[in-house]
This record gives sequence, structure tokens and C-alpha cells, in this order.
Amino acid sequence: MATVMPALAADGIEFIDATFETTDEGYSLSTNYSVDLTHALEDALSRGIPLHFKLQLEVSRPRWYWLDDVAIKTSRNIRVSYNVLTRQYRASIDGNLYRSFSRFDDLLALLRHPGRWLVAEPGALKPDASYTVAVQFSLDVSQLPKLIQVNALGSGDWRMSSGWTRFNYKTEPK
Repeated sequence: MATVMPALAADGIEFIDATFETTDEGYSLSTNYSVDLTHALEDALSRGIPLHFKLQLEVSRPRWYWLDDVAIKTSRNIRVSYNVLTRQYRASIDGNLYRSFSRFDDLLALLRHPGRWLVAEPGALKPDASYTVAVQFSLDVSQLPKLIQVNALGSGDWRMSSGWTRFNYKTEPK
């Protein structure tokens, strides 16, 4: 199990900590972020425009003779929206898990703590090897409506990212 806890400030999303560990089901990742939506994002959400966030993970093993060996590369998409008629926030993770919230703070809690994520099957990593785990959480601007994408290009209010955070993970011997 590898746990990292540096606090790195970035655009609207701040990395707090992450835990990458081996379980019976495979390899899992748990992350925590400090997420504060800008006024423009809150306004867009309250007007019914869905926001898409992407949690990215890359696990690689450094090699001195060639490019790093990427063992795991995956992402998780979190879509958040607001229904003006029902006054409910809704979140979906990878299009499968749907949750409704009546309070904005409850929705932010989901973004801040996306939960445990099974990222690979058992045996995806070589035993007794050192890996670099890289994680990033960001607003996926490419999923916004096209007119807003154009506006987002010139505005810092629409750019939210934790930046990449890297830490080491050592697998256990067989």
C-alpha cells in the first residue's frame, strides 16, 4: 500500500492525498481533493449545464534502456448536473452509478472524495517491482457544449485541474 499526502495547489482543485493498494479484487485507488467551483462553473451548473470531471491514473515502471513501461492507464468520468425543475443535483460515475443530492455541498463531497476505484485486475503489476503512480483530477472542457468550449478557451474560470501528482509504489514479492 502506498499513501501520499503532499498538498499541491492548482487551478480550483487541490490534491490532498491518495492511497494505491493491492486488494483481493486487484489494485485500487482512493483519492481526496479540495474542490471549489468557480462562480462561472456554479452558474453554469445552476442553469442546467452538466459538468464532466476526469480522474486519470497512470502506473508505470521506469526502464533505463527505453521508455517507461506503462502497466495501467485508465480514467474515470464523473458527470454532475442540476435539474432546475426538481431542484436536485445528480452525479454519475462512468455512466453507471447515479446519485442524487438536494444540497450543493453534498455534490461537492462526492467530487472531493470520489471513493475507492478498482483500477486493475490481480497480477497486472509484476511482483517485487517499483512503480510510479500518477494521478490527476480535472474538469473535462471537451465535454462542454461547443459554444461554452469557445468561451472556456479564453477564460481561466473554466480551467480546473489538480495537475499531475506522482508517488512511488512497491509491489510485494511472490
